[in-house]
Amino acid sequence: MQSLWVKKEDLAQAEWHDSDTPALGEGQILLGIEKYALTANNITYAAAGEAFGYWNFFPTGDAEWGIVPVWGFARVLASANADIAVGERVYGYLPMASHLLVTPTNVQDGGFVDGAEHRQGLAIIYNQYHRLGSNQGTHEAERALFQPLFTTSFLIEHFMRSNEWFGAEALLTTSASSKTALGLAMVAKNLSPAIKRIGLTSEGNKAFVETSGLYDEVIVYDDLKQVDAGQPIVSVDFAGNGRLLSDIHAQWGDGLKHSALVGATHVEERGGADDMQGPKPELFFAPTAAETLMKEIGPAAFRAQVDEQFAAFVKGASAYLTIEDVAGADALQTAYISMLSNAVAPSRGLMCHMD
Repeated sequence: MQSLWVKKEDLAQAEWHDSDTPALGEGQILLGIEKYALTANNITYAAAGEAFGYWNFFPTGDAEWGIVPVWGFARVLASANADIAVGERVYGYLPMASHLLVTPTNVQDGGFVDGAEHRQGLAIIYNQYHRLGSNQGTHEAERALFQPLFTTSFLIEHFMRSNEWFGAEALLTTSASSKTALGLAMVAKNLSPAIKRIGLTSEGNKAFVETSGLYDEVIVYDDLKQVDAGQPIVSVDFAGNGRLLSDIHAQWGDGLKHSALVGATHVEERGGADDMQGPKPELFFAPTAAETLMKEIGPAAFRAQVDEQFAAFVKGASAYLTIEDVAGADALQTAYISMLSNAVAPSRGLMCHMD
């Protein structure tokens, strides 16, 4: 089998490793990975790999190297599990690799949980796999590209709305062109229409963000200090840029009612900022929020609410997103480096095929 290893302390160092395809133990299945989405979210997994345990899902056995997790589709190539047949397809959390050995537990018609020993204690949202039957479905690319991110978008809006938006009248997002920010803007538009949506983005991405139609106002980073700060806001920072976050706090001061940190799309500038005005920034961790909400309303209701909003999002996304297929080891490695370097335009959705 092949897997793409990344140097944990230097994410730009990436190389393919060959190893023996793992043998099945009792109750296990071997997945052949067909395709996965590559987004800025995957770069966040790598950048926060040590802090949040993302390297622990698919260990390499070498402390200096890790495998970046992705979301995608795989097919059962071999099965020692009576409840799961060869040929079935699944959707879920996968490594950048050709194969994955899993130990299905709590097997239901709709899915199962990987009960592998090394994944115990890790967030369950990443250990769940959806069973898809044997045929390809519709909108699979959109599901892999957007759904993991969109769940975060949905949860952020729910969190803000549950707290009555902390008394704010507007939502400010950094990296407004990112998929999670676009999802958040759409859910807020649908479920909290009274909240003004302001997107912060680069000059090069401004036209794309405006084309999405999801924001009431789009501002480039260089113009931030010219914005009227009289309206109370909440900010959601997807960029991980300490200087930018400090500028937002300085611009609004006490008018900034809540400051949420989500992800790190600008990896090279993901440092912090000290002594900021206004509220202390708080990390929003989607897996914890998801588990809390599922306990409140139940997994079925949670999934139904997310799916309703996601269907609306996918319907509109085709107007501003072009899906591109990338295949072969060299091309996949190049795509990863390009995403790491923030060199993939937000209008491009990359679907990576192992063959």
